[in-house]
Amino acid sequence: MLQVINLEHEDLIAAKISGKLTEKDMEKMHPLIHNIIKKGHKVDFYFEMEDFEGYNLKGFWEDLKIDLAHLDDYGKMAFVGNKKWQEGTAKAADFFTNSEVKFFDISEKVQAKKWINLN
Repeated sequence: MLQVINLEHEDLIAAKISGKLTEKDMEKMHPLIHNIIKKGHKVDFYFEMEDFEGYNLKGFWEDLKIDLAHLDDYGKMAFVGNKKWQEGTAKAADFFTNSEVKFFDISEKVQAKKWINLN
């Protein structure tokens, strides 16, 4: 499940992620991304992962399509979690995008928010 937690910054999407992400979750993100791009900004992301289990197949496919369409539109990405594989997810995002990507342990949530300018 994807729960948007902050849209107050004009170039940042902040969300809590738990369980498995689905196609419907990804469909929520796409218009948010487009709203920021239309304003001429790069899209920054803050993802707080709590009990995150990954994607179902349709969710993964939809996320991949969105990311491929917007590779040059992403700015900074902060991933906050507590599992080693989640850190691997952040490293994969860093490899496949032109974004500045950082993984933060859940104990470093305050630092992650400061780094992404979510205060």
